[in-house]
Amino acid sequence: MLDLPSRPRRNRNSSVIRDFHRETWLAPQHFILPLFIHAGDTVEPIASMPGCSRLSLPAMLAEVQGAWQEGIRSVVLFPAIADALKTSDGKECYNPNGLVPVAIAQLKARFPELVVVTDVALDPYSSDGHDGVVQNGKILNDRTVEILCLQAVAQARAGADIVAPSDMMDGRIGAIRKALDLEGFTDVLLVSYCAKYASGFYGPFRDALASAPKFGDKKTYQMDPANRREALRELALDEAEGADMVMVKPAGPYLDVILELRRATTLPVVAYQVSGEYAMLKAAAQNGWLDEKKTVLESLLAIRRAGADVILTYYARQAARWLAE
Repeated sequence: MLDLPSRPRRNRNSSVIRDFHRETWLAPQHFILPLFIHAGDTVEPIASMPGCSRLSLPAMLAEVQGAWQEGIRSVVLFPAIADALKTSDGKECYNPNGLVPVAIAQLKARFPELVVVTDVALDPYSSDGHDGVVQNGKILNDRTVEILCLQAVAQARAGADIVAPSDMMDGRIGAIRKALDLEGFTDVLLVSYCAKYASGFYGPFRDALASAPKFGDKKTYQMDPANRREALRELALDEAEGADMVMVKPAGPYLDVILELRRATTLPVVAYQVSGEYAMLKAAAQNGWLDEKKTVLESLLAIRRAGADVILTYYARQAARWLAE
């Protein structure tokens, strides 16, 4: 017999003992459910995201009812906008009678305690498919920020609890905070997509919203996947400009970045398990290559372990059901 004064396995002897010192836990309170919505009357399945659909507004309400019963208390809205409404300046984004403001109002009327998060960016509304206004092939930062402020205020006026700029324009956090405060929306939270990478994992999302860039890529405003220190620079700027929470996107391939932000800030850290992560897990499970429940919960736990307080995940409802079993 080995002479070992310390045997770590003793602390794994039973589920009760393992629970004594479990460092990370996962519950529905940690999830935000992303919803794709459109102005039509149908529910349109998204081929590259099995189990997800573009929802009509009545279907959206039904989906949220189910999620609420499963313990999920927050959703984030992503609109599929008709091509006829898309323009180079994306002005439909601040239409007070547009799809997102109408959806917010319906959600808050039906579920007053639901926390409604909105995406602040131009790509769903842009005829160019970019997150900003395009001129001569370049993304105009400051002009874009002016429009994002109008969008954020329109969403807040409709009842949004949290606005989340995903555009990665410089200075937009401070400008949006100022615009919200000037309009009296001092209690509306501002969640910055602080470290949003120019990732290959967004493909299914762009299928869902038909929002892929019409030319080029997004590398002049989204971050280089090779960089980690740059995320700390973005964090410092967003904190100084008034962000209430900061986000890392994608989540799984960037656990090191989540950890860096967690160590560097006292703000809540949000992580987005994006469409490509979801699609990979779904495809592997459907082919019988992975145990879906086990691997999904492990992936979410890993994101939490890295330091995320909140996770945007398309698996929110399934994960909530699995955790209740």
